[in-house]
Amino acid sequence: MERRLAAILIADVVGYTRLSQLDEEGTRARFQAELRDVFEPKISAHHGRLVKLMGDGLLVEFHSVVDAVRCSVEVQSIEGERNAERQPDHRLEFRIAINLGDVIVEGDDIQGDGVNIADRLQGLAEPGGICIAASVYEQVKNKLDFVFEDLGPRNVKNIAEPLRVFRLREHGSLVKQPVRVPPPMVAKGRIAVLPFANMSGDPQQAYFSDGITEDIITELSRFRTLFVIARNSAFAFRNEQISAADVARRLGVQYVVEGSVRRAGSRIRITAQLIDAMSNAHLWAERYDRELEDIFEVQDEVVRTIVATLVGQVEAAGAQFAKRKPPDDMVAYDYVLRGLEELNLEGEEHNTEARRLFDKAVELDPEYAAAHACLALAIYVQWVSPRSSGELEHALASARRALALDDNDSRCHRILALLYKRLEQYDRAEFHSERSIALNPGDALSAMYRAQMLRDLGRAHEGVEWARKAMSLNPYHPNWYWRSFAYVLHDAELYSEALDAYSHIVDRPSFYHAYVAACHAKLGQIEEARKHAAMAVQAKPDFSITEWGKRLAYKYDADRQRFLDGLRSAGLPE
Repeated sequence: MERRLAAILIADVVGYTRLSQLDEEGTRARFQAELRDVFEPKISAHHGRLVKLMGDGLLVEFHSVVDAVRCSVEVQSIEGERNAERQPDHRLEFRIAINLGDVIVEGDDIQGDGVNIADRLQGLAEPGGICIAASVYEQVKNKLDFVFEDLGPRNVKNIAEPLRVFRLREHGSLVKQPVRVPPPMVAKGRIAVLPFANMSGDPQQAYFSDGITEDIITELSRFRTLFVIARNSAFAFRNEQISAADVARRLGVQYVVEGSVRRAGSRIRITAQLIDAMSNAHLWAERYDRELEDIFEVQDEVVRTIVATLVGQVEAAGAQFAKRKPPDDMVAYDYVLRGLEELNLEGEEHNTEARRLFDKAVELDPEYAAAHACLALAIYVQWVSPRSSGELEHALASARRALALDDNDSRCHRILALLYKRLEQYDRAEFHSERSIALNPGDALSAMYRAQMLRDLGRAHEGVEWARKAMSLNPYHPNWYWRSFAYVLHDAELYSEALDAYSHIVDRPSFYHAYVAACHAKLGQIEEARKHAAMAVQAKPDFSITEWGKRLAYKYDADRQRFLDGLRSAGLPE
């Protein structure tokens, strides 16, 4: 087996799947053109070898790390200039990573850890950016007039040890691409997670408390409405006796998370609390007592619950803080938080106010992906309201704009999935639903939207599990979760559980009693069914089973008819 040391460059197109969905042939043709006109000439000029194409990426080998870095800088410079002249949907943005490592040679191909590490580094680069391994940095730091930023050690999939990563900062010869980013950090919820204290009396147990802390940081980072201080900065305060307010001041954050882990025998107790350092108020605190049958399952469960709760509490606190600001001091992030608060409330007047706030956010920051995504959702909510005249195409345009700005935001994907489902483009809807879950498995909203999606695809029993997960991820969920949960249980023919879920709905929609009547009818409780049917007609005198059926987003008519048969059995008017 032949081995050699090589500088490995891997480049990959950002959002290639999304671009292909819009124009498959055109996207492929543009990729081939970039390969022919930019990559191949620069690779040759810097004495590299194009090893192979990998779908929408390429693998290149160099004998010199200096040549590899120079090549990547020149490629990104040219790509930035070319993209500046293109329409957004025609831009191809690349992530590039370089590693220096041992490779296995098999004919013209190369494989091994050196290649695998380069591939993992590529996923850490920004669109239009360049990441390099520490081994590359040590070789080029005194040879090239570039500025590198130390991102610290990063854990990556299937690599045992953390990788120390550097990224290339802007340089005179590097024309930055028109990268779409969320609003500046000062406009986002800034939060630091301090190392959880090991209260077990055994220093050897510190690995578990550190693991809890690192997992919370990682999972919080998936929520792109937050700016989470990196692990190495937060862990610098491990052995300091310092107040949360001082930590916040030194790290420039508003919120601080701290906690402890106590292990005794076969049980473990984990505490966590969220502090608003600006007011020194404790916004939330919780304690988790668990059996240690499987320590890693316990860790995953507690981390998911803590993270989902923290996100909700931070957003709620941010909305309240924004209300106290003079209007001229509010930024796009504030308007989004206030809009989300309104959207979680039932009633057309709240939907209208949410849309106004999201419109304001987009006006203040046209490049803010979350603002466009939330505006799309508000328009959609108005569109499904019986008295609304909102336009679904307008919502779809806003959602697509959000995705073009940030295709790694799970919120953009889940809202687009909702819209495609309503447009009966079910394959696209399911793709974006799955993508939202993959980007942020701890997002309760993505889980609940997934439950709704599966219900309409005729897989309500699967949807029930996703709905349960959503409600466990967000124990302080808004009341509308009960409505979605009830619908999924209803279609899964779990009528008794559905009735219990319906009973938790506070602001009951006009069709509430019709759905409850159908559940009672399916359970053979005809007297209760008739009573609720009468109340349904009283609440909505023009209720019609036929007309109502047209509003339902089922993929298969058999599922629609089974649902409507329940309404008929309850005695509601055809």
